Amino acid sequence: MRTVHVELGSRSYDILIGSHLLNQLGELMRELGLGRKALLVTDTNVGPVYGARVTEILTRAGFQVAMVQVPAGEKAKSLEQAARLYDAAFDHELDRNCPVVALGGGVVGDLAGFVAATYMRGVPFIQVPTTLLAQVDSSVGGKVAVNHPRGKNIIGAFYQPKLVLIDTGTLDTLDRRNLKAGLAEVIKYGVIWDASFFRWLEENIHAALNKNIQVLDYIVEKCCSIKAAVVARDETEQGLRAILNYGHTIGHALESITDYRTYLHGEAVAIGMVYAARLAVAQGMLKESDCQRITGLVHAAGLPTTMPPELAINELIKLMYHDKKVSSGSLTLVLPTGIGSVKIIKGFPEAEIAKTLANLQG
Repeated sequence: MRTVHVELGSRSYDILIGSHLLNQLGELMRELGLGRKALLVTDTNVGPVYGARVTEILTRAGFQVAMVQVPAGEKAKSLEQAARLYDAAFDHELDRNCPVVALGGGVVGDLAGFVAATYMRGVPFIQVPTTLLAQVDSSVGGKVAVNHPRGKNIIGAFYQPKLVLIDTGTLDTLDRRNLKAGLAEVIKYGVIWDASFFRWLEENIHAALNKNIQVLDYIVEKCCSIKAAVVARDETEQGLRAILNYGHTIGHALESITDYRTYLHGEAVAIGMVYAARLAVAQGMLKESDCQRITGLVHAAGLPTTMPPELAINELIKLMYHDKKVSSGSLTLVLPTGIGSVKIIKGFPEAEIAKTLANLQG
């Protein structure tokens, strides 16, 4: 078992990483001194595979478990589904020491975390991510939210979990499309922080796609370590943490313009990273050779690198203004300056974005 510590003073917690860790979840939660009623939140994809097993594990450890399944997919990150979970918490008589446990991918973690942060002004939150994207990114750092029709993750909070338990064995049941989508966030960490990790990914991406467990364990630990370091220095995104949004401003707009029906989050971020790299080249900030390496690794991971030619660029840019990083009506972009480094650009000219995107669309 590998352990990554997230240092946040009184809100510090451990990320435990390894295969076959699910069986330890109940005992680890009991050691935290939590209340003995637990709300287990999962979705219609993960619930049938792991729901009964996790319920049994927690029951053996002395917890009374109420499990709620939400619909799979981004649409579940809504106030409507949050209301369902509040009702379940009331019905199960959760008090302020009783945990909400998220079992699933990033959508489940964001939704369950939002409910944990707001029910009774905050109850303990446990993350058990089962997708690669959630394991390397969304389960760590305390961002929880639901979507609004006008923007993704607009209604949310910073709320840290008490524990993140990552059983990489759950990736055995992850479909190939979602595995590749998770690799987009993995590639992001190499671009924004660690050039040697990026090179390692170039050499090992096919092993990751083939679910080599040693490779996946290392990937998860490395990404969690990078994110833990960033979050420890800037928990509420006042500065440095914004680098984690590389590829996301364009990616979120792309998800929105396609009504969350065309792209998985990681697929949209992959395109966003490539286009952000092209913007950086156009601004003279990034060498063409580095842009080609970024594009090449995204492609090698089996991820998309271009938007549909019929996509309306002007509409996409309008949606970019709904991004949480917009300040005083100006766009903020995270652009790479080399492999392993990025720069946060505030007030990026809309005309430059439109010009570059139009050129890329042909």
